[in-house]
Amino acid sequence: MSTSAEERYVVRSLRAGEWPAMRELRLAALRDPVARIAFLETYEEALARPEAFWRERAERAAEGDAGTQQVVAEGPDGELVGTVTVLVEEPGTTDWAGFPVERRQGHVVGVYMRPEHRGCGLTELLFDEALEWCWGRGLERVRLIVHEENGRAQAFYRKVGFEASGLTMPLPGQAVACEREFVLERS
Repeated sequence: MSTSAEERYVVRSLRAGEWPAMRELRLAALRDPVARIAFLETYEEALARPEAFWRERAERAAEGDAGTQQVVAEGPDGELVGTVTVLVEEPGTTDWAGFPVERRQGHVVGVYMRPEHRGCGLTELLFDEALEWCWGRGLERVRLIVHEENGRAQAFYRKVGFEASGLTMPLPGQAVACEREFVLERS
């Protein structure tokens, strides 16, 4: 008899005091073979960051924050095994790439699932929770940016309802590679 991801894992918001576990999960993500096209930070850069950085990052993304929410998957042993973070973008501001934000929207970043936990439906549960958080705050749409070579991520995002918007942007310091925007409109 198999059990579902819902029965084996707890999907919830990060708690501010979990910064050491959040840091460890981020470092694991940055060691993943696709990290070079999935994240805008290297393992070495993250490793060099002081404890205060990680504490502040966890506090900003923890449950109860109105502008950022980090959703985590906790395994049966209490280890954090997956994560997705949503940043609220307000009209009249600019995004990380310098583009103007025209709508109140969520921006998904930092998606990661430990390899041994992939394929069981857990990432879908993370996205369900993250999207529920977005819609509960009245966001009009949710977007994410994915590297053009990250086919695995693009396939997953399409599976959970995101569609390519047609917007592309160059990567900082990389003349030929680009990132593609995927969006999910509130229904």
